[in-house]
Amino acid sequence: MDVSLPDDGEAGLSNADRKRGGWITFPFITATMFGLTLAAAGWIFNLIVYLIEKFNVKSVHAAEIAGVFFGCSFMFPVIAAIIADSSAGCFSVICISSLTHLLGIVLLVLTSTIDALRPPPCETGSSSCIAPSRIQSAVLFAALTLATLGVGGNRFTVGTMGALQFDEPKDHGRFFNWFTFTWYGSSAIAATVIVFIEDSVSWAWGYGVCAAANVLGLAIFLLGSRFYRHGKPQENPLIGLIRVVVAALRKRNMPLSLKGEDYYKKPDGNANMESQTPSKIFKFLNRAALITEGDTRPDGSIAKQWRLCTAEQVEDLKILIKISPIWGTGIFLGTPLAIQMSLVTLQALSMDRHIGHHFKIPAGTMAVFAFMATSAAVPLIDRYFNPLWKKFTRKPPTPLQQIGVGQVICFLSMGLSALVEAKRLKIAHSRHLQDQVGSIVPMSVLWLVPQLAVLGIGDAFNFPGNAVFFYQEFPDSLKNTSTAVVSMYTGVAFYLSSAVIGLVRRTTGWLPDDINKGRVDNVYWVLFVVGVLNFAFYLLCAWLYKYRGGEKKDDNGNSS
Repeated sequence: MDVSLPDDGEAGLSNADRKRGGWITFPFITATMFGLTLAAAGWIFNLIVYLIEKFNVKSVHAAEIAGVFFGCSFMFPVIAAIIADSSAGCFSVICISSLTHLLGIVLLVLTSTIDALRPPPCETGSSSCIAPSRIQSAVLFAALTLATLGVGGNRFTVGTMGALQFDEPKDHGRFFNWFTFTWYGSSAIAATVIVFIEDSVSWAWGYGVCAAANVLGLAIFLLGSRFYRHGKPQENPLIGLIRVVVAALRKRNMPLSLKGEDYYKKPDGNANMESQTPSKIFKFLNRAALITEGDTRPDGSIAKQWRLCTAEQVEDLKILIKISPIWGTGIFLGTPLAIQMSLVTLQALSMDRHIGHHFKIPAGTMAVFAFMATSAAVPLIDRYFNPLWKKFTRKPPTPLQQIGVGQVICFLSMGLSALVEAKRLKIAHSRHLQDQVGSIVPMSVLWLVPQLAVLGIGDAFNFPGNAVFFYQEFPDSLKNTSTAVVSMYTGVAFYLSSAVIGLVRRTTGWLPDDINKGRVDNVYWVLFVVGVLNFAFYLLCAWLYKYRGGEKKDDNGNSS
């Protein structure tokens, strides 16, 4: 399960920092990740149910609200990574984010314990339910906003902090394997234990456990502070990329030169050979590095920051433009998956969740089956799938090939979801349950497990493949941000999922408040078709894409 990643050197490390780090920091970083993820997943996975049962929010509207906050939790890691790289550093961002997250959870505890902060209870789905007041809504959304900001701030920053502790690429790979395992493992525990406490004991106790896990994770992180490498915050590389666009526009009428010496290079002389002369692709941007009169000082430094950039900055922007279509296919894959996870919760609420006579599966726990499938599939892929692929093709799978396999499996899960929902609706209609508010279809919720398992297996290909691909292909100046970009397209997908659900509700009758009256199976079939079309576009993008240096790379980052 080892995934080697390219070494991006020790830039930004002080002499004191080079003496720190190593595997002595691993227990502290891993325990921190476990505690903070446990705290976050404990309230995230059951948010839809909390909104429906305690704040009288209509089921589909609750899914839309949850989608927005889920999206934010995946968008904020990019902002946190930029702040960590350019000013505050990873350590400060993790500490501040963890405290912000804790404050949000404390407010959630208050909403679950103080009756005045919730509307009066009523039967789920009843037309007599009273909506929350403005003050109640304000406190709830303040709690969710603070908690979401905290989750976004520490979710991938902890991973970046952990990778900073190591010099060797093989150590980076081992750390990220444990990072992924810890993330999914703690999420699975939260989706079972904490969600069970929320559903079977009380919401206050469940959120209290989340708060305790957050405090414990932060305390362990602080205990290891004397062992950490902290690194040096550097200039925000995104500002440099914006300067490339501005400089190219300002020089849009200047003729391009064929001489390499006419383009500004890094003065330290350590740039890679590939970035010494601007490439021919997206030639318009080469003007940003074209030296004209007055652009430089007598000592050779840049005189006008928004008129002249280095050739390396130009190449960095070109790399991001090349990657963007593949990143876009991730959005169109993630959006159906986000919709599927929201709808699964609604389906579970309308199905028989009993196992035996005494145990009832919480609806928010259904996601754990996907996490368990992912956790089980990751080592199996490395142990069996990759060698089998190499046996037939004589080469290990590249990151793009791994992503492609994951995409196929994921859109197949949509087709399976449609078939299961069609069966559920058939049973509901045969018993005339579509006319009964809050009715439970006599069909076991375990029917949803196969589609979630298939989804989890697809994610076992997708997530590592995307993480390795973006880490390998991103500019060196944006290595820390590269892993957060995977989170970013997931965030965009959650936003789009809320918009798509709203659009479907306005234009069709497929998603009413009582899904027994709707056609959720049609929604899944549409998502299946979107997945097929997105995969076709992905194949085109992957076929046209050339890795950095023009060489193909296997899943360990080695040239083949």
